[in-house]
Amino acid sequence: MSETTKPARRSAFTETGFRPSLAALIASIQDTYLADQIPWVVGYSGGKDSTAVLQLVWLALAQLPEGAARKAVHVISTDTLVENPVVAAWVDRSHEVMGQAAQRLGLPIYPHKLTPDVRNTFWVNLIGRGYPAPRPKFRWCTERMKIRPADEFISDVVKQNGEAIVVLGTRKAESSVRAARMNANDEGRIRENLSSHSSLPNAFIYSPIADWSNDDVWLFLMQVKNPWSYDNKALLNMYQGASPDAECPIVLDTSTPSCGDSRFGCWVCTLVDKDKSMSAMIQNDEEKEWMAPLLDLRNALDEPDHGKRDFRRMSGNVQLINQTDRPIPGPYTQASREDWLRRLLEAQEVVRNHPKAPPEVRGIELITADELAEIRRLWVVEKYELEDSLPGIFEKATGRSFDAVKLDDAQPFGAPEMTILKRLTNDDAMHFELVRELLEVERSYRTTARRAKLFDRIEDAFKRSFYEDVDDATDRAIRRRSLNTLLEDIGSGEVDVKDAAATLKQALHPSKASKTRSPGAQS
Repeated sequence: MSETTKPARRSAFTETGFRPSLAALIASIQDTYLADQIPWVVGYSGGKDSTAVLQLVWLALAQLPEGAARKAVHVISTDTLVENPVVAAWVDRSHEVMGQAAQRLGLPIYPHKLTPDVRNTFWVNLIGRGYPAPRPKFRWCTERMKIRPADEFISDVVKQNGEAIVVLGTRKAESSVRAARMNANDEGRIRENLSSHSSLPNAFIYSPIADWSNDDVWLFLMQVKNPWSYDNKALLNMYQGASPDAECPIVLDTSTPSCGDSRFGCWVCTLVDKDKSMSAMIQNDEEKEWMAPLLDLRNALDEPDHGKRDFRRMSGNVQLINQTDRPIPGPYTQASREDWLRRLLEAQEVVRNHPKAPPEVRGIELITADELAEIRRLWVVEKYELEDSLPGIFEKATGRSFDAVKLDDAQPFGAPEMTILKRLTNDDAMHFELVRELLEVERSYRTTARRAKLFDRIEDAFKRSFYEDVDDATDRAIRRRSLNTLLEDIGSGEVDVKDAAATLKQALHPSKASKTRSPGAQS
């Protein structure tokens, strides 16, 4: 299709014009606001859509008669702690200005910055627990880091008030999937403009700009001054800088996509092929060269990682890929997790000391002190990595001392003892991990009168580390798969029991080459 024959994108302002359409929408927002005493929760990311919705809500409340704007409007922003630093700084400053303006004008608008619980942050899960970088089939990050903090806040509002109305900047033009979901919600409306929240009881969704296009959003933001005195032109420049061609055609050319398609989000995101917005920022603005170490680390996370991961799952089990003879990779190994931490801290130091880094980045924390403390606890307490290597990694990477509170005053083992143990086990990784865990299990029960689950913990240790190596583990998984298939065939009558005896005997009695150090491992 040629440029001249491309259809113009539909605008929500076409029928009645921009000003009349805007006045009608603000009146509709006012009617919805005054219809009940249910508090509102506005989702605000600092991007164009959420900014447009918040402006509309602000204008609607400001134009009400004096004293009519009574019920609370909570403005929530979720900081995943791995947001694009430029956008994160923009949102933080916006919150500050917004809160001051609302207080000055006497509007019941209250900004809130939400963060995930330290146990659910990106680095605690990736570096601490060893979760591999998120992929479409293992998208462990979004629910923990974005959805849960917002849902918990909304649930608290519901508990305190009985109900809550969540105001979002979602638009049908964003994607066909989004449009289908919003159309389905429209069919289940409880009253005009409101539909039930998909997962939170007594919470309702309101999407004032559902039918707007990208260009409608930008036209509104450029034509209507930001009511809390923030700079929408700076927002446009930020989007422009995140577009590969550094251009943002708005309405003037309806045959070309507006820069509203620029994507902002977590700088570590591996759910997209490339972080085009951060790449474009670095490309278009030499003042943002300080972001290059972040992009390098993000790209490293996106590389094939099977060689960095354990052949065992979190539980210690070995599973084969789609009936092949290769194990499904599990969490990152101890060496890989230590390497990711080292690279993250080194990137943080480069950014902090970059000559072109802006003042607000000079003290940037790519990983917080609370996250470091939780990672250290996970390594030592839950993974039995008694070497306690995190303080040393931190000090070497940053040149600063780590405030290492002793995790257990009764712990007799540390890095020197683990070095000796590794030497005694001839650097046999499986043997070393097994003995290390058994030593810690025994020590933890040393002074307890009741030794509940002691044998379970000992058994778990053997299940994780009784293998000779990856080949031994793979061989066992193959035999177990064959045995399960044989038993299923016997049960279904497809194989005669006598004919299966030889195969069954071979499966139950492996060759000497695959014997393990654990007498009870066969069962």
